[in-house]
Amino acid sequence: MADKLERGRTRVQGFVNPEMDYQLMRQLGSARYGGASVGECLALAQKIGSARPAAWVDAFEASGQRHQADAEGRAARGHAISARDQYLEASNSYRAAEYYTPIEDPRHRALGLSSRRCFMAYLQAAGIHGTELWFHYQGLALPAYHIRQPGGATAAGMLAIVSGFDGTLEESWIMYGAAAFERGYDLLLFTGPGQMDAWRFHDGSHFAPDFEQVGRQVADYVMTVPGVYTGRLALMGISFGGYFATRIAAHEPRFSALIANSPIIDLHAYMVSFIGVDPAELSAADDFRLADLPHIPDSVMDAQTRGMAGNLMRRFGQEGFADTYRYLRQFRVDDLALRQIACPSLALAGEGEGAEPLRQLGVFMRSVGGPSTSHLFTAAEGADGHCQNANPAISAAVTLDWLDEQFS
Repeated sequence: MADKLERGRTRVQGFVNPEMDYQLMRQLGSARYGGASVGECLALAQKIGSARPAAWVDAFEASGQRHQADAEGRAARGHAISARDQYLEASNSYRAAEYYTPIEDPRHRALGLSSRRCFMAYLQAAGIHGTELWFHYQGLALPAYHIRQPGGATAAGMLAIVSGFDGTLEESWIMYGAAAFERGYDLLLFTGPGQMDAWRFHDGSHFAPDFEQVGRQVADYVMTVPGVYTGRLALMGISFGGYFATRIAAHEPRFSALIANSPIIDLHAYMVSFIGVDPAELSAADDFRLADLPHIPDSVMDAQTRGMAGNLMRRFGQEGFADTYRYLRQFRVDDLALRQIACPSLALAGEGEGAEPLRQLGVFMRSVGGPSTSHLFTAAEGADGHCQNANPAISAAVTLDWLDEQFS
């Protein structure tokens, strides 16, 4: 019997596991600004299998290699536009693979640096003026990008963007920066200790609560850039970066607008809400340490959860799970600090994020010293998830229209 005719074999089917499905949605959402193709993402999902981090890494690394080789070949034949597009997809595929690679694995650094190299090749192919910068924290050199409008055009302002726990500089461009750039903004994409980009150069770097030390350097640098004026310097924080940006704005008055997506003012409470109990209160008998993870059976903790727990402890510079959550208590912006934020602020969240992020948004709105606006994204928009990764275009419309109005 002949095979029944079908229009294609790729199916719109994600993962049963919620975390891996969220990561797939994150990759799918990046298609809006050239970071992926929907068809390829779904084809890869069919091969990976739910909650199989190693298979995810292999699949997206192979995707990055395929796109990079294609980009290089097209560039060699003089096809700059095609090369541009392929380099950007290569960069984002490598980032997706980097996400699920344990940070102690040498592949983690290699994938991250491949993402960075492909992004720089993308900028060159696109004719976009991008400069690599380095800020510093306690002896660590922290990477950043300054991306400028073409031909020396006067910018609508400068938007400084900092991502969170697992975002990268390159992803910040794809998901948020590209939309701002096309609206006329210059960009300063920066990172701090403990973030993914920092780990590419300094394994052992860990998150620090006093992120204003980095934010002050960003403001110092921007003030030296010709054509960028006081009153047109905005700061955006993505995910955990919502804490970084809020903390910076509370200590650095040269930022003239703040966008917190979402406004995390108590990282400990935020992280506890994911598991429902406070690991900081674990007894010694119930606690576990980095050295214990390889010996925990799948029946107790699956490979994905072990990997995430290990990355969490290492990125916060702790050996134990309970110690990590005790350290998280330092990552707070209290009411007094919030009142120091005098610039206009925009607080963003999705209705599907849960009670704790929405509670913190409410505290933020009641406590900041300057004029504040909030926006809640909905499931009907396909944007109810964390940081609107599934629909970055509606996020850009809300965020950047608000910023245009502040700077008009």
